[in-house]
Amino acid sequence: MEFLDQLNRTLKLSKTPSRIVSLVPSQTELLVEIGLRSNIVGVTKFCVHPLDLRGEKTIVGGTKQVNYSKIKSLKPDIIICNKEENTEEMVLHLKSIAPVWVSDISTIPESIEMIERLGEVFNVSEKASRIISKIEEKLDDFKVYIKGFSSKKVLYLIWKEPYMAVGKKTFIDALLHLNNFENIITEENSRYPEVTLEVLKEAELILLSTEPYPFRHSHILELQNIIDGEIKLVDGEYFSWYGSRLVKALDYFRTLHQ
Repeated sequence: MEFLDQLNRTLKLSKTPSRIVSLVPSQTELLVEIGLRSNIVGVTKFCVHPLDLRGEKTIVGGTKQVNYSKIKSLKPDIIICNKEENTEEMVLHLKSIAPVWVSDISTIPESIEMIERLGEVFNVSEKASRIISKIEEKLDDFKVYIKGFSSKKVLYLIWKEPYMAVGKKTFIDALLHLNNFENIITEENSRYPEVTLEVLKEAELILLSTEPYPFRHSHILELQNIIDGEIKLVDGEYFSWYGSRLVKALDYFRTLHQ
């Protein structure tokens, strides 16, 4: 059997994979949602959903560094990676252990494509299709809902000291656009640029993400002493986790506009 990942790499598999190491937290959550919890043998320390999953699986490291010996000992027949969250060096090394399926996601259609393709790889296309249908139904409803709100110039911060923001060609930027937010980071090749206080002052609304930097309400108070724009704390998982998380994210986004 042959399957394409989202880098258009061909994976040759002799059978449907039954031992999975997932190095992408949002895709780990998806694998559970499509009925593959018992097949997952290894995860990262950041695979926090479902909440009790890490207690029953082997933790093989983070998303940027893993224990290759530990992964090899799990005898996986497939390893799930992502172009942005994992490194090219990791993928090259992991290929010597098992076939590596890599996602590459910066838009909602690419997220839906990922769900569909993984459904095919693991022979659970019907379950994957049900999740896709839920996402598309909620997406259509949200697009109607959001028409009632005017656009705002937004800066989405992911880091402090230095401040770093989300730029173009990212999944978060796609979700900002969906929410009728105009990202003030416009440079095409600036995915996660450092930003100055002068840039912060240009935004009508600053969104402080709870991940990867754990922004809290105290950081809102800090910035309110410096800038005049509106500041909100937002759940970073709903803006950056692609896959089945989109079902809940589309409900969460409504709360941002109420």
